[in-house]
Amino acid sequence: MRDWSPEQVAAAAGVGLAGSPVRRVAGQAPGPLRVTIDSRAVQPGDLFVGLPGAHVDGGQYIHEALAAGAWGVLVAPEHALDARRARPGVVLAADDPLAGLQALARCWRRALGAQVIGITGSTGKTSTKDMLAAMLAQDRARHVVASEQNLNTEIGLPLQILRAPAGTDTLVLEMAMRGSGQIAELVAIAEPDVGVIVNVGPVHLELLGSLEAIAATKAELLVGLRPGATAVVPFDEPLLDAHLRTDLRIVTFGEGGDVADLGELELPFDSAHMRRNALAALAAARAVGVEPRGRLEVTLSALRGQRTELPGPVVVIDDCYNANPMSMRAALDDLSASASGRRVAVLGDMLELGPDEGRFHEELGDYAAAAGVDVLVAVGPLAARIRERFRGELHAVDDAAAAAALVPELVAAGDTVLVKGSRGVGLEVVAEGLRAAAAE
Repeated sequence: MRDWSPEQVAAAAGVGLAGSPVRRVAGQAPGPLRVTIDSRAVQPGDLFVGLPGAHVDGGQYIHEALAAGAWGVLVAPEHALDARRARPGVVLAADDPLAGLQALARCWRRALGAQVIGITGSTGKTSTKDMLAAMLAQDRARHVVASEQNLNTEIGLPLQILRAPAGTDTLVLEMAMRGSGQIAELVAIAEPDVGVIVNVGPVHLELLGSLEAIAATKAELLVGLRPGATAVVPFDEPLLDAHLRTDLRIVTFGEGGDVADLGELELPFDSAHMRRNALAALAAARAVGVEPRGRLEVTLSALRGQRTELPGPVVVIDDCYNANPMSMRAALDDLSASASGRRVAVLGDMLELGPDEGRFHEELGDYAAAAGVDVLVAVGPLAARIRERFRGELHAVDDAAAAAALVPELVAAGDTVLVKGSRGVGLEVVAEGLRAAAAE
C-alpha cells in the first residue's frame, strides 16, 4: 500500500479522512509501509489502528504512535479529533476501527491478485499450513506468504493479509474458530480461491454443543467460497456432506479419496496424522498448480510438535499449543511409533469439552495404555481423571509448575517425552524445564 494516497487508503477501509490531508515528509511514500495495532511496535511509515478492547482502548495511544513516526492512525471519531492536534500524520476516523481494518485487508487482498488458500479444521490446521507453505515454496517462481504465529482470527487474519508485500503470488491463511459465524467473517475478508477443511472433531463442544454444530461452523468456509472455487475436504467425513456445493470443485483427500498418496513427495515425519495432513496440503498445492516432489523441508510453528534431542539422549516433543481428544490420540500415536526407548507422556487438561469432559479424559487413559505409554504425568484436575483407566506408572500434579519440577526427575536416558495439553494449562514450562535441566 505504500503507493496508495491517503484518500485511497481511506476509501479502501471505508472510513473518513479527518480534515485535509497533511503535508507529507519529503521522500516519504504516499501510503503506509505496514499496519499494526500495537503502538509500542510502531515504526516510521506505519499505519496504527487503535482497536477498542475489553480493558484498553487502543485509540488512547495515538500520540505515542504518531510520535514514533506513524504514517497515520485509524481510530474512532473521538480519538480522531485528538489526533488532528498531534504530530503530523494521516488521521482516518472509523465508527468501527476493526471493520475498517478488515475492509482495508480485503482491498489489499484484491490488489495483490494473489491466489488465496484458506485452511481450517478442528486440529492440525497449523501443521497443514506449514507443510503447504513448504510445498509451494518448491516453486521458486512463487512468492508465498503464510500465516504467522496465531494471526488467524478476525484481527490477526487481516493483519496477516496486510503484511503480504506487493508481488505476493500465493497467500496461505489459517482460519481459527471459537463460535458460529467466525469462519464466515474470515472468509468474507480473505475471499479464498481454495478452501481446506482438515477435519471435524470434538473441539469447542462446550460452546457449540455437538459435532454437527462444529461441522457447520467449519463448513462456513465452503459456504463463503465463490462459485468455481476449490474445496478440499476429507474423504471419510459424512458430517460435511450436507454442506458441499455443486458449484464448487470438490477434491477429497485420505484413503479412498482423490488424493490418497503422496506420490513423489517424501515427508520428514512418520506419524499417520501428519501424513494425512500432508495429503490435504498436497491437494491444495495441486489446486493452485504446484506439484511438489522430493523431500519436503518444513519447519513447524512453535509448540506444534517440534522435536528436540537433548543430551542423554532425551527427545522432547513440544506439542502444547492446544489439545482435544482427536489431537491427543494423534500425538500418542506419534509417540508410540517414534520412540525407541521409554514413552513418557505429560498430558494436561483438555478444555472446552462440555458435559462429557470427564469421559473424554478417562478414555484418554485407555488410549495412552494402548499406545504403550510407560510413564504418564497428568496435569490438572481434568487430566487427573486419566487415572481411572491407565494402569501404568502415573503421576498426577495440580498444575504446569508442579509438572515442570517433577518431570526432569522422572526422565532417563533414551526416553521420548511428549508434552501436550490445552493452551490454558501452560505446559510449555515443562519443555523449557527439560531443556534447562539438560543445559546444566
